[in-house]
Amino acid sequence: MMPIPRSEITPEHIFLNRRRFMIGVGSAAGALALAACTAPIGSVSTGESAAASPDATSASLSLDGDLPAALAYGDPYASSTTDELGDSLNSFQEITNYNNFYEFTTNKQQVAQLAEQFEPYPWEVSVTGLVKNPQTFSLETLLTDFPQEERIYRLRCVEAWSMVIPWVGFPMSLLLDAVEPAAEAKYVKFTSVLRPEQMAGQRNSRFPWPYVEGLRLDEAMNPLAIFATGMYGKLLPKSNGAPIRAVIPWKYGFKSIKSIVKIEVTDIMPTSTWTNLAANEYGFYANVNPTVNHPRWSQGTERRIGESGRRNTLMFNGYGDEVADLYEGMDLQANY
Repeated sequence: MMPIPRSEITPEHIFLNRRRFMIGVGSAAGALALAACTAPIGSVSTGESAAASPDATSASLSLDGDLPAALAYGDPYASSTTDELGDSLNSFQEITNYNNFYEFTTNKQQVAQLAEQFEPYPWEVSVTGLVKNPQTFSLETLLTDFPQEERIYRLRCVEAWSMVIPWVGFPMSLLLDAVEPAAEAKYVKFTSVLRPEQMAGQRNSRFPWPYVEGLRLDEAMNPLAIFATGMYGKLLPKSNGAPIRAVIPWKYGFKSIKSIVKIEVTDIMPTSTWTNLAANEYGFYANVNPTVNHPRWSQGTERRIGESGRRNTLMFNGYGDEVADLYEGMDLQANY
């Protein structure tokens, strides 16, 4: 009997956490939303339940395009209250009300307010480069042609705090398979939207806008890597990267680029925004690694939002069984 390829094996914790959200144009069930680096202790109330109702301004869906009306949902929903390690989910309010989203502001507590003028519908994502079948996908196509599923993942920010988030989305590999990367393809480059008229932070010339991130192709094809379209069963809030963002749970949160409009498959390693700004602090790989400190702070421990004290950081954020072989033979101190 031939062994089953690793790429075709569903990791156990994904299987246990998976919940399908089948979406149709005439009738829908389930949905989408998310975050990146999010809240430090004391910034939001931690007494809210995990399914606390969202502020209407942060999670309501504006139906400007051809999106089916059924994609507007009720209260936030997740199929479990914990991740596969037994850690409690962070509340919807915690995840959505304190965010790193420099396209709007460097002040985490003002992101939600400033993001209200952003218009994420309608939306398109172009996929180009070294592919046999370049395409431009509408948001409606992304929601209906790719099966949406729940993924409960830990998020570890490079700033040494963390959360547990019930994302909704689909594997990156499905989209990449649809465009058929060429044999010489090695990397995937992601680019965020550029709208300084709606995103006040993009008027700050300190940053080389638009925001850019990248992965090796085999990293993007790993079953853990997803495009998130929602969180807690609702469409992605504007403040958290609406309408589509990347989530790579074994890497620091800044790799999970928000509001994606362009994906390019290439044979050249992309220079990501933070690497461009400070290569000695933010490497291309950005794997969660408690043995490699940031030049200005330790990465050995982290603060879980909603908890007191600190906890030890796990190698690859606890996902080593699924991703460690991607880096076999590499010096993870040098390739930080």
